Amino acid sequence: MLQLTPEEALAQVAAMNPLDKAQVCQMIAGELATQRTLTRLREGRRWSPRSYQQKLWRYLEKGGTRAIAVWHRRSGKDDVALNWTAEEAFRHVGEYWHMLPEAAQGRKAIWDAVNPHTGIRRIDQAFPAFTRKRTRTQDMAIEFTSGSLWRVVGSDNYNSLVGSTPRGVIFSEWALADPAAWAFLRPILMENKGWAIFITTPRGENHAKKMLDFARSDDEWFAETLTVDDTGIFTKEALDKELREMQSELGLEEGLAQFDQEYHCSFQAALIGAYYGAALRRMQKEGRVGNVPIDRGVLVHTSWDLGISDSTGIWFIQCVGKERRLIDYHEGSGVGLDTYAKILEEKAAKYGWTYGTHWLPHDIEVRELGNKGMSRRQTLEGLGIRPKTVPQHNLHDGINATRRMLDYTWIDETRCERGLAALRQYQRAWNEKTKMFSDGPLHNWASHGADALRTFAAGHREPKEKAPGSGKIPDFRSHVRSSNGWMAR
Repeated sequence: MLQLTPEEALAQVAAMNPLDKAQVCQMIAGELATQRTLTRLREGRRWSPRSYQQKLWRYLEKGGTRAIAVWHRRSGKDDVALNWTAEEAFRHVGEYWHMLPEAAQGRKAIWDAVNPHTGIRRIDQAFPAFTRKRTRTQDMAIEFTSGSLWRVVGSDNYNSLVGSTPRGVIFSEWALADPAAWAFLRPILMENKGWAIFITTPRGENHAKKMLDFARSDDEWFAETLTVDDTGIFTKEALDKELREMQSELGLEEGLAQFDQEYHCSFQAALIGAYYGAALRRMQKEGRVGNVPIDRGVLVHTSWDLGISDSTGIWFIQCVGKERRLIDYHEGSGVGLDTYAKILEEKAAKYGWTYGTHWLPHDIEVRELGNKGMSRRQTLEGLGIRPKTVPQHNLHDGINATRRMLDYTWIDETRCERGLAALRQYQRAWNEKTKMFSDGPLHNWASHGADALRTFAAGHREPKEKAPGSGKIPDFRSHVRSSNGWMAR
């Protein structure tokens, strides 16, 4: 890039025609106004990056656009993100999002939250009053005097913001968020040269761990893990007290796992309250998670969780003796049943399989006023799908049936990637008031895949059926591709 001395620059401006000179002067005035605002912002907000936060801050200041920070609990992840967004909102006019796993979490953790060290609301510290044109409490958005817009959103409803084109997104508590949110937003940010920052503590070996591993191997990404040993912000006495309290709430083993997860950033620590954690760890250890070939001589059953305002999940399952082979998974939202019928048809054509039973939950019998009074069962039958209704059952009985089924289940980790992630993240809800797990599951993005498999586990009974064109089930051990293949024990 050509570097000019101040004298040379002034000489060039002086030689310009009046119109070009006016445009340059306007640009300079705008830049000077931005710098004055940034200076006032930095002086008035009473915040600067802590020593261990400087590495991430410098990366962003140098123009970095992709970062994942796996920092321990109470290390100031959200504060760094908010203050960076404040500066960006004045450098570059655009829309900026702070995304929590659920919008309701965003109101509690960001919009209404008070910094315990200063007694000031987080958003008031990061975005002082003089930077704002309008504060919209109802939809958790702030319009800045620069023309930028900042809002708090949830990954549980990111697709409801279709039409928005954010220039920067903070993915807070990324390990708990719907991973589909990044797949949806990545092309938008790529097109407008925007940035994305992922901040989180671990929640098992899920999409956050996968992203961290990728980021460490890519020179354009920033990737960092900080434990309490790295930051040194807590005394040993404070950490010992925290561990004792966690163990008193959760028990010795689970309390220690929670502590390792939150303060030592352990991805290997068991996900607290996970329904299928132990079963999935056994599957992994026994080699039952990996490449599962499709046998075209075996019927493929489907098992559904039907969503109306949220997602629909569909598992594709083959039964070979007592074995259950989860060979594919699909999830979608915002489309009609005709779209799912088409997807089933396309998969059958692609893989050459034949369908057996389509298992659906009991609510397919409910008639819909907006569909000429027809039930979803009738709609599916009109599309060529003859569903078998699974009667309404006790939730915990269904979960236990799924847990038992997983002990003789194989799962293809590529075609079933999202479904497998859902099973790993399906967990009991934590009641913050009582400091106990609730009786039921946490309803989030992982519920759809878990509920869809529960439909099958609760409804399927081994039928006396023969595979099309074959009276004998082949020995799949001939398909093993390596010593650690899908049938490895």
